[in-house]
Amino acid sequence: MASLTLAPNPTLPDPAGPTIAQQLSAFACGFSYEGIPERVRESAKDFILDAVGCALASSGYDFSHRILAGLRGIDEAGTCTVIGFPDRLPMRDAALMNGTLIHGLDYDDSHLEAVLHPGVTSLACALALGEKTNRSGRDLLAAYVLGVENVIRISRASRGGFHHFGYHPTGLIAHFSCAIEAAWMLGLSERQMTMAQGLAGSTAAATQEFLAEGAWNKRLHPGWAAAAGITAASLARGGTIGPTKPYEGRLGIYNTHLHHLAEKVDYNLITRGLGVEWELLEIAVKPFPVCHFVHACGDAALTLREKHHIDPDQIERITAYLAEPTMHIVAEPVGIKRRPANDYDAKFSVHYFVAACLVRGEFGLAELKDDSLRDPKILALAERVDAVVDPKTLYPKYISGGVTIHMKDGTQHVHYDAVNRGAGDRALTRAEVEAKFFANAKLAVTPVRAREIRDAVYGLEDLNAREFGAVLAGR
Repeated sequence: MASLTLAPNPTLPDPAGPTIAQQLSAFACGFSYEGIPERVRESAKDFILDAVGCALASSGYDFSHRILAGLRGIDEAGTCTVIGFPDRLPMRDAALMNGTLIHGLDYDDSHLEAVLHPGVTSLACALALGEKTNRSGRDLLAAYVLGVENVIRISRASRGGFHHFGYHPTGLIAHFSCAIEAAWMLGLSERQMTMAQGLAGSTAAATQEFLAEGAWNKRLHPGWAAAAGITAASLARGGTIGPTKPYEGRLGIYNTHLHHLAEKVDYNLITRGLGVEWELLEIAVKPFPVCHFVHACGDAALTLREKHHIDPDQIERITAYLAEPTMHIVAEPVGIKRRPANDYDAKFSVHYFVAACLVRGEFGLAELKDDSLRDPKILALAERVDAVVDPKTLYPKYISGGVTIHMKDGTQHVHYDAVNRGAGDRALTRAEVEAKFFANAKLAVTPVRAREIRDAVYGLEDLNAREFGAVLAGR
């Protein structure tokens, strides 16, 4: 068998000192609700509300009913909530299902530099295990924050490298963060928590082959990670031994999954500033239900459409500007991107997204329905969209982008956003997050129920996990 030869990395931890997993365990064992700044707690509630709204919207789609039917078919009794459904599932199946619902429409929050969705896995894990162990709402919120901080840091260290090798970072890295989160909720020791992380290294895998056919795998990735994290923590609690270097080890997650790019991993980013610098505050709430990589292009198209009263029939062609590392995900192969076969193809197509924005003057869940995917005006315009590499991009800190619209009369209209809406100083306000939540929730529940859920999220500390789950399920 060929050996793995690694280039030296100056950010590797001192081999005489604690491993990264041991450092994360030490931090988690001293972690508490009281140690979380109020600003972080309040932002966490905004993100939880957004996640619940996404789950409620997903509950009306065919994929959610089919996946739930598959889990019901296992025929095991359970006690844990499924958001928006009356069903009760076993703990790990509930984590899987809720992760699927939250992420199912690809409308859930993102951390741009980490290039993943941090909230979905953290909430799916905290809710299922919190209900099972009847933890307080304060503990559920704290577990969520802990999971978010870890998943962001572990992924951010890769500098966006996982996408280059066909991995979905959310489904990959959250195995580790959910193991830590679950271990904290179960009250494990530092050693047990380290073992849990080591065990998670053997389950972490989430390939992006779904992109080729619009398959449903990606929807399942976050929930699989939550279930795997709970399993790893439970095994560690029972005494199962795992490796102590699942991150920096010669066959750790970065070296096995990133190959030559492993030398670019910044291991310092995983542990530096823990408990002082809060990555949660850099989370971006999505204004569009499509891949974050194309948001700025769509916003640019909408801005120009309104500003110049653009008639789509008078457009000769459109140039969309994208960060080079994202091109293979949202702009290639061109044939599929210009004529998406299904909603998931469309979510990862800059050609379709920009064209739909210009034809419809908006982009929401309706623009991903079958009638929109077959709209001849949108498809005709998508054929005239070309994607090029953006030389000015701030990726991955922000997902910059823009468009140039070339009109048939020879005029050109240009708009470019260095910072995508929803991120940085363009972050959505609480009022905007609530508006998005209510728009999603109305697809599944009455306005009265939606307000009850909103109030439960913002009053989470006054509930226990089972009471919170009951509100989310409508019981």
